[in-house]
Amino acid sequence: MLQIAFIRENQEKVVKALTKRNLDAADLIQRVIDLDETRRSTQVELDNILAESNKLSKDIGALMKAGEKAKADILKQKTVDFKEKSNELAEVLKSVTEDLTQELYKIPNTPADIVPEGKSADDNLNVFEAGVIPTLHEGAVPHWELAKKYDIIDFELGVKITGAGFPVYKGKGAKLQRALISYFLDKNSEAGYDEVQVPHLINEESGYGTGQLPDKEGQMYHVGVDDLYLIPTAEVPVTNLYRDVILQETDFPICKTGYTPCFRREAGSYGAHVRGLNRLHQFDKVEIVRIEHPEKSYEALDGMVDHVKGILDELKLPYRILRLCGGDMGFTSALTYDFEVFSTAQDRWLEISSVSNFETFQANRLKLRFKGKDGKMQLAHTLNGSSLALPRVLAGILENYQTPEGIVIPEVLRKYTGFDIID
Repeated sequence: MLQIAFIRENQEKVVKALTKRNLDAADLIQRVIDLDETRRSTQVELDNILAESNKLSKDIGALMKAGEKAKADILKQKTVDFKEKSNELAEVLKSVTEDLTQELYKIPNTPADIVPEGKSADDNLNVFEAGVIPTLHEGAVPHWELAKKYDIIDFELGVKITGAGFPVYKGKGAKLQRALISYFLDKNSEAGYDEVQVPHLINEESGYGTGQLPDKEGQMYHVGVDDLYLIPTAEVPVTNLYRDVILQETDFPICKTGYTPCFRREAGSYGAHVRGLNRLHQFDKVEIVRIEHPEKSYEALDGMVDHVKGILDELKLPYRILRLCGGDMGFTSALTYDFEVFSTAQDRWLEISSVSNFETFQANRLKLRFKGKDGKMQLAHTLNGSSLALPRVLAGILENYQTPEGIVIPEVLRKYTGFDIID
């Protein structure tokens, strides 16, 4: 959430920045300014009445001591009137503050200066490409056919148990999935990320804290009886570990990694591009989260990008990195890099990671602050990245490593799987 003081002082700048998201926010920003003016003037009026009321209380005490009860009784009536007025103003202040907060929740983060302009994924900027796209043998097939051929992933059985988008991993498919999770966690730990295990359900405060709520697209699963939400990514519970926390500068950087299943309704998704592992309602992901000093966050973002590059280099998968344009960025992000793996069997790029800097946007919602050297409170910067999301990484491995004899396991994973080939 943008800070109201920043919006107030940079109204035109904020409106202009949000045009990069193809959003005309002028009216919304003006509503926020107007509500804040009302809030501030109401607060001043309330403070003045409370100050007057306190002064009257002292005067009443002095009159009672002096034996002037009649004069004291007159002032007592005034304090009753002040109390009624202060209660009315307190209700107005509460209502206006709630309205202001709801309006602020509607404003996305302002894009960083280097975010390219654009309306859709077609306008994203390709900033890096690596790896060799393999030449597959004649008769090579996409991963959903390989999964059936080698009996390693059962999509129909998942439909029977739950519904579409909930696959069942079997045999060597399950072991390969587990191997990837262990490999990703080990790589992250070696890079200085502390591993945590976190809940897979969150409360409303956590959803608002990292920006998943209010859920305008209806992509989160809601457990109505308990008013809890299934997590869409480990970013949410891991970052919320630091909600309402005051840090010291010496605490930076804070680096966490965690594995969780992730749950997304993916409402409205359909078509050939969602076949197999390409689009799921439940999938596994290993996440990295950083909490940084504002002066270090973009250096940290570059480090996270290099870290994910290193993993893909070891897996020997062809990949590219895109700097997302304003129209394709997530609501909370100031800058996002997407990693995509090339699927030779599908002849298309598959997104397997997003690495983002949210600057103070999440921290403002979380009330995640630190005490600077000058003793003043400041908002920290939060970052997160997939390291990595498993379904499309697995799809890329199955498709790019397929041979007439079977699916070869990437060398770096063999100590985790215990086998070299799926045949």
